[in-house]
Amino acid sequence: MKEFVLLFRMDILTKEKHPTSEQMKIYMEQWMEWINDISVKGQLANGGNHFLPTGKLIKGRDEIIDRPYVANEESVAGYIIILAKDLNDAVLIGKGCPILQGEGTSVEVRETATPESMESIERSVPTR
Repeated sequence: MKEFVLLFRMDILTKEKHPTSEQMKIYMEQWMEWINDISVKGQLANGGNHFLPTGKLIKGRDEIIDRPYVANEESVAGYIIILAKDLNDAVLIGKGCPILQGEGTSVEVRETATPESMESIERSVPTR
C-alpha cells in the first residue's frame, strides 16, 4: 500500500459560502461515517486534521501576507493521510468525502514521496 494525502479545499474567506450550523452537524455525521469506513478497511493512516481559517503566507524572504494561500477562492481547509494501492484507488476513496457536497469545494489527491523516491523521479525526468 502507498501513502496518499487528501487535501480538502473550500472557500474559507466568504462566510456566506460556509455551511450553516445545521448543515455542519449533518456534514460532521457524514464525515465521521466516511472516516470510520476508511479506518475499518485499514486505509486510514496516522495524520490529518482541519485547519483554522487564519494564517500567514510567506513569499520569498521579505513578503508576508496576512492570510492563508487562496486560489480561485479556495484554500486548504484540512487533510488526512490514507493508504491505497495506487492513485486511482486513492481517488475512489476521496470521491466519498462529504466535503464535496459543499459549494466550491474539492479534494486533491497526492501521493507522498520519500527522499529516495524523489531521487529516482529526478533521475527519470528527461533533461532539455
